[in-house]
Amino acid sequence: MLNKRVGKMAAATLLALSVLGATPNIGDVYAAPAISVLLDDVSLKFDAEPRIDKGVTYVPFRTVGEALGINITWNSKTQTVKATGTLKGQKTEVLLQVGSTTATVNGDKVKLPAPPVQREGRVLIPLSSFSSQFGVGVSWNQSTRTVSLVSPQREMHLRAFYALQSFQERDLVASMNSVAFGWSRIDREGQFTLQGDEYRLPSAAGDVTAQSIVSDTADQNIKPYLMVYALDGNGELTKVLSDNSMRQKSIDGITTAISEKGFGGVVLDFEGLGYKLNAVDQQKLLNQYVKQLKAALPKDIALSLAVPPLNSAYKGYDYKTLASLVDDMIIMAYQYNPVGTKSQVPEPNSLVDQAIQLALDAGVPKQKLLLGISLNSETSTSVDDKLGLAKRYDLKGAAFWRLGLFRAHNNQMQDAVHASVIKE
Repeated sequence: MLNKRVGKMAAATLLALSVLGATPNIGDVYAAPAISVLLDDVSLKFDAEPRIDKGVTYVPFRTVGEALGINITWNSKTQTVKATGTLKGQKTEVLLQVGSTTATVNGDKVKLPAPPVQREGRVLIPLSSFSSQFGVGVSWNQSTRTVSLVSPQREMHLRAFYALQSFQERDLVASMNSVAFGWSRIDREGQFTLQGDEYRLPSAAGDVTAQSIVSDTADQNIKPYLMVYALDGNGELTKVLSDNSMRQKSIDGITTAISEKGFGGVVLDFEGLGYKLNAVDQQKLLNQYVKQLKAALPKDIALSLAVPPLNSAYKGYDYKTLASLVDDMIIMAYQYNPVGTKSQVPEPNSLVDQAIQLALDAGVPKQKLLLGISLNSETSTSVDDKLGLAKRYDLKGAAFWRLGLFRAHNNQMQDAVHASVIKE
């Protein structure tokens, strides 16, 4: 699966690449159309234009290294570059010296196709060694002048939402770190319930009950969360958040359900805030509710929050404050396509990329951020684009809506996900 995206480019051929620290002044660079560089099918932006010199493509190394999770350092005394990363969970260290065609990889000598060079204080490093030593897929499309990089599989926290339609895929729970069971909501009358038409405890299937599914999940050291859904379509969520009695009653219902059903955490999915009503006022109300719920939960119960992205129409979320209150935050970076768009139309990578950057810029720590991915929108050839972005920004992980969609397209979706990421 690592070479899947390489296979998308029919004219692709393996290319030896190099990386540099700043804009070089390289001689004999021929005039040609600009070169674009893709990482997991999403463009990389550089502070210097990529260019080709004598058949070798040069790009700013820090951009590539950081995006791949590779740490690159320079020793001016020995004229040596050290690149440190992981391959299949094992630490890999590569040492390259300016002018030498021999690299040291985990203590062993390896021949390079071209030596690192220095131009006006800039070090150019052959990236082709990263292809073999760090599992990065590298290809070149001559017709579009595009370099395509495919990041290696990486461990991260994986969460799936288990909705009423997920029963047939319950065996996939074992491939997750945590599971959010979408069985409860605060209804249109402001009441917390486990018995609604849309969100409810599922009926028993023989010996398999809602209780046994939650217990089996916990027994596998996979944290089971109760997802609590609420919507402010007609101001009903705001009514709950604004009323002391209703707010306390919903929190009591949540804490009771956690205790009685054996959940290890809560995911609040409160949607629609800041669209019709005053955004700042709703931010304050939600902050207050989350603080109150956090104080009411036992210390060993995790609290998570699913929020719309900052590049959506919903502005009633104070991301920085909320991130400081919860254990992690899911940014639901989807539903960008126009209403009525058919399923399996991938969400625009550029908007998902922007959503992550905006969340990080707003003060959400990357180690708390999970990228929400709607499998209903994605295909087996697009889902790893989104996972690549989660890896690029070194996020805590990804959260999939929903478990029941994993086996779409003859397991191709499942295979694509696990070729890109596995649970930590």
